This record gives sequence, C-alpha cells and structure tokens, in this order.
Amino acid sequence: MKETLIALAVLGLGMSAAQAQDVVKIGNVAPLTGSNAHLGKDLENGARLAVEEANAKGVKIAGKPVKFELVGEDDQADPKTATTVAQRLMDAGVKGVVGHLNSGASIPASRIYNQAAVPMISPASTSPKLTQQGYKGVFRTIGNDVQQGSVIGRFAATKLGKKVAIIDDRTAYGQGLADEVEKGVKAVGGQVVSREFTTDKATDFLAILTKIKAQNPDVIVFGGMDAQGGPMLKQLKQLGISAKWITGDGGCTPELIKLAGAALSAKTYCTQPGLPLEQMADKTFKDRFKKRFGAPVQIYAPYAYDAASAIIEAMKKAGSVDPAKYLPALKTISIKGVTGNVAFDAKGDIKNGAITVYQFASGDWKALKN
Repeated sequence: MKETLIALAVLGLGMSAAQAQDVVKIGNVAPLTGSNAHLGKDLENGARLAVEEANAKGVKIAGKPVKFELVGEDDQADPKTATTVAQRLMDAGVKGVVGHLNSGASIPASRIYNQAAVPMISPASTSPKLTQQGYKGVFRTIGNDVQQGSVIGRFAATKLGKKVAIIDDRTAYGQGLADEVEKGVKAVGGQVVSREFTTDKATDFLAILTKIKAQNPDVIVFGGMDAQGGPMLKQLKQLGISAKWITGDGGCTPELIKLAGAALSAKTYCTQPGLPLEQMADKTFKDRFKKRFGAPVQIYAPYAYDAASAIIEAMKKAGSVDPAKYLPALKTISIKGVTGNVAFDAKGDIKNGAITVYQFASGDWKALKN
C-alpha cells in the first residue's frame, strides 16, 4: 500500500510538471489549397520543423518550460481570406505569426496583426510595400523585389538581349516585381518593347504572346507564379517564339519544371532571393526536411524555419512570450539561421539579402555564378 501511495505521489508530481509547461501558440498562414498549395505547404512545413526541433531541445523562457504549438491557417492566396484568417489567429491568442506567402495576402493581413500588436515575419512576400507601411512588428526573412527586380532587369538587358517584353499577373507581387524589372532594364540601356498583364488565375496566354511575338523581343520577363509560368512556356513553344524567358522566385520552383515539361530549355531562367540551398549556412537542413516530410524543399521552407526560429529566439532573449516585451528583442536579433545570418533593418527587411540567378539545365535549375 505504501509503495502504491509513493508511486501515485510520483505520478502526481509528473502530471504537475507537465501541466506547468506553458503552451505558446505561433501562427502560420499560407495557401494550403489552390494553385499555390505546394508552396504554402512547403512554407508551413519549414515553420513546423523549427517548432518541433525547438520543442525537442526543451525551451525555457524566464526559467519556465514552454511548448510551442504551430497553429496553421489557409489564406487561399486571397487578400480577403487573408484578413479573415489573420483575425482568427488573433482571436486564438497566437504570440507571433509566420506568413503569409503571397504579398497580396501579407499586406492586408499585416494591418490586423499591427492592430493587435503581434509580430509577423513573412518568409516569402517580397513586395517592398509590405515593410514600407511603417508597422513596427512586420518583418521578412527573404529579400524584397526592389533587389530582385533590379537584378532580373539588369541581367535580362545585359546578358540575354536589349529588347525586353514584360508580363505580370497584376498581383501585388507580380506587378511590383515587373515594375522593378522595368526600372532595371532601363537603367542599363535596355528597351522595354512591350508591357502586358494577365491574372493569377489565367492559363491561356496566346493572345498576349501573339501580340508580344510581333515585337520580336530578345527576352520575356514574367512576374507571377509557377502555376501560370508553366502553361505560358508551353504556349511560347507552341507559337514558335524564340525569345529567352525569365521569372522571379514565384516561378523558380520544381513545380514549374513539372508544369512546363518539354517547353523548358537553356533559354529559361529564374531568380530567387537568397543563396542556393546547397550554399546556405545549414547544410543539413534539406536532409532533415526530407526525412521529416518525405518531400524536397520547394523554396520557402528555409525562410519559414528562420522566421519561426527568430520569433522563438526573441522570446528567449526577452524572457517573455508577450509580444510587447519580445518585439524589441526581435528588432535587434542576430542569429545564425538555415539561410545565413538573420537580422533585420529598421524597416523589418532582412539585412544583406542576396539574389541568385538560375538557368534550366539537365532537368533542374542550376545556379549561375555571380
């Protein structure tokens, strides 16, 4: 009987210790349905791996053990839905947010987070407008489109040909990127012979491409996502357009390779903010990711991992999970992340964001030397 009482007492102590562990909710938002779902899941899995690995190490904040819980939402890459799920996360009591993927979703959602004074870090939204709003708690772990668009425009006009046609999908991301591309082209003496637009739901680009064909461009730049880029490349081939083609990070994916198939060639290029996966600071990340989720990294998982890690490290540094108390620590944080050093400038942009140009070769994207 005595042994039983001791055992029960020990069990009770164990339960008390488990109950004493605080649960800290971190929100994660990305499109988990629709044409961008593969990228959204990639982003979510990156954040999830960071949370799981932090929990496995055992984190204490102000001397008290905590367990992080990732609370995921699907914004469907839609601005209106983005604000709805953003409010849902605020109502759920999350202490920080990793997301969104699309700039068109991040920008309106950031207003909700700002009103609630909860920090958000986007691992994927590259529109300059996101961090130009003056919100104190908005950050990103990826380079922006001022940097990326300038690189695309200058590369296109100096390496691929002087005559450049530009197409964008009219989203905050696609149009913003295209605007910076146009500036980059003109800055090095290139000529923009056509500026066209479509939508992020379109799959038929024959009318636009026929119009562009008449201008005989050396290169076509597309500001948009892989779901449109793949069919566009097929239709370029169908129309016999020989121009080179380049897009930004939204199309610099394994999925675009699947969608475009035989339409891909050495004339196909893309860019991504940051370094190639093989050159990132954490050389083991892609293997850990593949082992955990059974899928390769698409694009944004490393940046999502670093976003979640930055939130957790800021909480540890501040000794609090209260957003008002850890936000100052987040502003000044400097940690070694998967992608490299993670630190933010006064606006919330990642410091020293690199841009890499890729070319299609041997069935995959190959990074070009800077």
